[in-house]
Amino acid sequence: MPVSLQSPPCVTLSASIQKGRWKTLAGGFSVTPLSAVNFTLRRSVPRIYASASSSSSPSSSSLEAGENNELDAVSAFSEIVPDTVVFDDFERFPPTAATVSSALLLGICGLPDTIFRNAVDMALADSSCVGLETTESRLSCFFNKAIVNVGGDLVKLVPGRVSTEVDARLAYDTNAIIRKVHDLLRLYNEIDVPHDRLLFKIPATWQGIEAARVLESEGIQTHLTFVYSFAQAAAAAQAGASVIQIFVGRLRDWARNHSGDTEIEDAIKSGEDPGLALVKRSYNYIHKYGYKSKLMAAAVRNKQDLFSLLGVDYVIAPLKVLQSLKDSPAIPDDEKYSFVRKLTPETATHYNFTNKELIKWDQLSLASAMGPASVELLSAGVEGYANQAKRVEELFGKIWPPPNV
Repeated sequence: MPVSLQSPPCVTLSASIQKGRWKTLAGGFSVTPLSAVNFTLRRSVPRIYASASSSSSPSSSSLEAGENNELDAVSAFSEIVPDTVVFDDFERFPPTAATVSSALLLGICGLPDTIFRNAVDMALADSSCVGLETTESRLSCFFNKAIVNVGGDLVKLVPGRVSTEVDARLAYDTNAIIRKVHDLLRLYNEIDVPHDRLLFKIPATWQGIEAARVLESEGIQTHLTFVYSFAQAAAAAQAGASVIQIFVGRLRDWARNHSGDTEIEDAIKSGEDPGLALVKRSYNYIHKYGYKSKLMAAAVRNKQDLFSLLGVDYVIAPLKVLQSLKDSPAIPDDEKYSFVRKLTPETATHYNFTNKELIKWDQLSLASAMGPASVELLSAGVEGYANQAKRVEELFGKIWPPPNV
């Protein structure tokens, strides 16, 4: 049985993490979308929700429903996800779902006076981990227990699904990813978290995509992240991934400072932003060919990005953009900010794809189709997640054993 702790072990290292309010962006390498700690469950603002599956025509306007501000208006087309800080802003923008990650564990130990503190402390005192012989196996057990304990707390606090980060150090090993997800799911079963409330967040390497294919066939929902090319998005859809996450702003940033990526250059030549173009093409592919995947647009930088993506299933938006939308009446004064659904299943049926895009994707074709942008950005994302997981285990090694264990 787990031992109750009289004093939180995370306190001993709180000064070693960033002082002040620790922030984690939903689209960043330290990913914790929709997480907050000082939960009050008071509805100081309406919950952000959407009818993303609506069959609204591309010309329909949410103004007809009588929304009071721009946030209400855009939420009629896509589910708007706050790209929120971990410890603030819950009352302004109540989250509807959550992600538990290595970054969140670091934040909890950096600022231990949170409702998640006990979840981590109990993991560090769990007898099934304490009794393991090697330091490596013990730290891995602590990590798994902590991330699941926090995930279990989040399931009780948000109405939607909780996405659990899968150790990115396994990103290039399909079997290891599958084993890790099974281990995490077993731990969730022990604390009675229903399977349908969970997603497992996996980098969209070929090995990660193959792992998602197997897991989805077993009824386990997956969330493929670090998607930066159409080939990745199409392969993920063919694998049956429940959620596919594309980082709009990062592709734009790469294009500003690099060249030589055919997919990006084709979008620019067509007068399109490369990130927005990838979301559009991926959405149309998913809907034209009947794949079950939901599409999430992350790293959205401004209101124009958000308005260009209306109709996509999820949009992760920065708090400054959400606040601007909330403060603005739903009366568009600029054509580019019109409340019109840009992406619909109906228009997807008329979108044309090349024969090269309609292949059955395998490892070789994926590797050939991924340009330098997706290769570099995927690698950077995996490395960032892996480093954070390593930091968590190093941190746990320093603060274990707790004083009373």
